[in-house]
Amino acid sequence: MNVKIQGSGNGTYANTGSCVAVTNYLQHEDLERMKKGEEVQPFFNQFRDYVSAREVTFKIDNNKAKLSRTDAKFYVITVSPSEKELRCMGRTPQECAEALRRYIRQDVMRNYAEGFGKGLKSDDVEYYAKIHFNRDGESDSDMHAHIIVSRKDRSNTRKLSPKTNHTGKKNCGNVKGGFDRTDFFRKCETSFDKRTGYDRAPEQTFDYLNTMKNGTPKEIFQKKEWAERVNHERLEKMKAEWSRDLQEQHQEQGREEIQQQGNNISQVPEINQASQRKKQQEEELNQPRKRSRGFGMGM
Repeated sequence: MNVKIQGSGNGTYANTGSCVAVTNYLQHEDLERMKKGEEVQPFFNQFRDYVSAREVTFKIDNNKAKLSRTDAKFYVITVSPSEKELRCMGRTPQECAEALRRYIRQDVMRNYAEGFGKGLKSDDVEYYAKIHFNRDGESDSDMHAHIIVSRKDRSNTRKLSPKTNHTGKKNCGNVKGGFDRTDFFRKCETSFDKRTGYDRAPEQTFDYLNTMKNGTPKEIFQKKEWAERVNHERLEKMKAEWSRDLQEQHQEQGREEIQQQGNNISQVPEINQASQRKKQQEEELNQPRKRSRGFGMGM
């Protein structure tokens, strides 16, 4: 699961002014899909499945009380499941889209709100998300989502700055609290695995990949040892399960054979009895019949 927080500079996600450019950009897939008669995913938020692009721009651009001209007004969170992860989310693109929408509402935005340490819930975050079925038309299995998140909460009173590093202190410069991005990414991954039952290999975890990229030589070595240990434990567990299943199959076959033998034995007396009855009938037929004395008148 690849989760990124974007927003700065002068590019696509420039965020010190209006979000209209980002809103327009996120609709780039819609026209092509409509031409093909394919489903288009609208913007949605925590409460509604359909929000117009015009409303998204208006709500984000007007939720900026006490922000200066150079302050960030919004951020963009990108959520990109891998092809394997998508297969755990549904059998059809529609099922995957519904699962991704549910994951954003119930997990991603909950983890985002809690990450500020201000007692916030996902309902307190002003955000609008849009699902794309593919990236630049390259692949049908490249579903992902972009989430435009306001710098201010829904009450327009508290600043939410995910780019402010977490320090463990109550005050971080002009912004209270800070935001632990590493913990946010880790929780998004854990929430996804728990929700979908995805069996993530240790080499696919955020902690492993982050250590390979940013860790010291000692941390990298320790993390590789951890991955090898986890893989070994999983292999031993699979072997034990295979052995148990095989034993159960043999036991079941043994019970069936014993039952069959019992049925065969129980049929033997019946065969003997039938043979004896037949023999007795034949003997009776071969014996000469005795003349019977009738009733007459006495002399």
